[in-house]
Amino acid sequence: MQKNKLKALWDAGQPALNGWCSIGNPFTAEIMAAQGYDSVTIDIQHGALDYAAALPMLQAMKASGATLMARVPWLDPAAIMKALDAGAMGIICPMINTADEAARFVSYMRYPPHGQRSYGPTRAAVAMPGYGVAANDEVLALAMIETAEGMENLEAIAATPGLDGIYVGPADLTLGTQQGRLPPGFDREEPEMLELIQRIANTCRANGIRACIHCGTPDYAARMIEMGYSLTTVSGDSRLLAGAAAASVSAWRDRVGQDAKAADTGGTY
Repeated sequence: MQKNKLKALWDAGQPALNGWCSIGNPFTAEIMAAQGYDSVTIDIQHGALDYAAALPMLQAMKASGATLMARVPWLDPAAIMKALDAGAMGIICPMINTADEAARFVSYMRYPPHGQRSYGPTRAAVAMPGYGVAANDEVLALAMIETAEGMENLEAIAATPGLDGIYVGPADLTLGTQQGRLPPGFDREEPEMLELIQRIANTCRANGIRACIHCGTPDYAARMIEMGYSLTTVSGDSRLLAGAAAASVSAWRDRVGQDAKAADTGGTY
C-alpha cells in the first residue's frame, strides 16, 4: 500500500506546500504537479470541473510523486468515497460546523471497523497495489471550518477521533464570521481575522492534528508556517495563469511603449 508522503513530511517536522487545481484539464494538472509541490488538491467544490474531469487529472499527476488530494463539494458520503476510490490520498471537506459533522466526515473516510466507507476502490486499487483496509492509515481527513458556528465548536471538532487536520479557507471564514463587515479574500491582515487564524493553529496543535491554510502569496504562507500551520496552499492554477499572463502582457506593452489601458478589452483580468 502506497504511503502518504505528507504524513512522512510532517512526522519529520517539515511543513508542506500544496498546489491547487481548479481547471478541469489533465494537462494543466500535470503541469502543476510537475512543479515540485508536496501535494496537489483538485477543487471539485468550486473548480471548473466534475468527477469525470477529476479522475484523469489524478491519472496525469500520479507520476509527479506528490500526494494527491481533492476538495469535495460537501459533506456527502458518495462524493467523498468516490474521490477516494479514484485515488485521492486526502479529502478536504467544506463547511464542517459541529463535532457530529466532523465525526460523520471521518467515518466516510475509512473502512470498518474505523468507519463506514464502502469498499470499491476502482482506480485506487490499480494505481496503488495493495490498496485496501491499509488505506485507513494513509488517507488524510481535513475539515474546513468556515462559519461562526464552526468557530464556536472549534475545540470539539478538533478533538474528533480520526480527524487529521483543519483546512482554513480565509474567504469563507471571513464571510462566515464577519457577516459582511469585511470582504472575502486571502491573506487576511485584520486583527480579528488573525486572531481566529491563530486560534485555529493553536487548537490544532493542542489536539495533535495539523493546521492547513489557503494563501495568496508565498510571503504570507511563510508567515502562516511561523504561526504554526503545517500546510499552506499558495494561490492556484487559474490565478497563477492569469497573473503570469497579465505580467507578460504588461511587460510587452511597457517595452513597446503602448498604453495598457488603451488595449484593455474589458476582460476579467
